[in-house]
Amino acid sequence: MIEYLIVCPLVFLAGFIDAIAGGGGLISLPAYLIAGLPPHAAIGTNKFSACLGTTVATWHYARCGFIHWKRVLPAVVTALLGSWLGARLALLVEADAFKIIMLIVLPLTACYVLRKKSLQSDKVPFSERKTMLIIMSLALVIGVYDGFYGPGTGTFLMLLLTAVAHVSLNEAAGTTKVINLSTNFAALAVFLVHGVVWFPLALVAAVFGIAGNYIGANYFTSKGTGFVKPVIIIVLAIFFVKICWELITT
Repeated sequence: MIEYLIVCPLVFLAGFIDAIAGGGGLISLPAYLIAGLPPHAAIGTNKFSACLGTTVATWHYARCGFIHWKRVLPAVVTALLGSWLGARLALLVEADAFKIIMLIVLPLTACYVLRKKSLQSDKVPFSERKTMLIIMSLALVIGVYDGFYGPGTGTFLMLLLTAVAHVSLNEAAGTTKVINLSTNFAALAVFLVHGVVWFPLALVAAVFGIAGNYIGANYFTSKGTGFVKPVIIIVLAIFFVKICWELITT
């Protein structure tokens, strides 16, 4: 019962934040570890509840017309390829070096987000072909990051889509959810094959994750940019503290 009391409220909060700005795993995965699950079981069980929650957010954004399927589906392919490449790269490069780089990247990202027009869709749109190619390239890069390290993947992808691909915040959120869902299910399949998912806890936590994602997605569609910015800053701050803690304690 203690495990459920620790995990379920935090998974709800993670789902709420993830639906709005990504980065929910920065909250949900530590919750499973705090509850006493072994690392592999924590990651696998977290993937299970996260996949179901993200499915709800993706469905909501699709229903609202935020997903441009012609652009998204090719990007899913490049994201999966990038995730595989990133996992291979993780076997060759020490993660600590990457964490030190992130200590510089995260404050710079926060400064960008705090700019007045950072998430506004007033940039001149590119041609359809160029937009699709940029989105595919960004998905590949973020896929490599996700396979290599992972935390905050959705947050970074959403920011890059608005800044580099010149898509609206709504489309960026929808695109991010589809790509996240694809890579999460691919990873979940591996954990299911190896039997490390704790199903009783995963199923109950998934209910809370679904509720958090549903409420978060509705908040996103009703509040817009003004609500998204503070949530992104919170995610970046949690990520920054997490990296500092890992560098100090390892």
